[in-house]
Amino acid sequence: MHRILDSELSPDAPVREVEGTDCGAIVTFVGSVRAQNRGREVVSLDYEVYDAMALKVFAQIEATAHARWPGARLAIHHRKGLLRPGELSVVIAAATPHRADAFDCCRLAIEALKTDAPIWKHERYPDGSSWIGLGS
Repeated sequence: MHRILDSELSPDAPVREVEGTDCGAIVTFVGSVRAQNRGREVVSLDYEVYDAMALKVFAQIEATAHARWPGARLAIHHRKGLLRPGELSVVIAAATPHRADAFDCCRLAIEALKTDAPIWKHERYPDGSSWIGLGS
């Protein structure tokens, strides 16, 4: 259910992967490329991903979610490669029996992904570029 893709993300695909009659709530997080970051115009960004390790981190995030919310299901899809402002960079779907847990599970997933997954972005501006690492 976890994927690193170099093509356009579908907000619906992760939802379809986690839905089921045992879960009454599905919460999604959809992240997109901003046109402005840190006071600068963003022309594009290039995500570099250590795919195998990132997928292991995604699985660890899922294991943490399962331990905290039994029955939870989690799907994480992340882009790699060149993206322009407005394009989707990450889609996460979390399904649990109850809505409060689904919100918490989805938030845990995006926060852990941002701090733990080996994903870096190279932002390009009209006047140059900058590497941005974990936690961005």
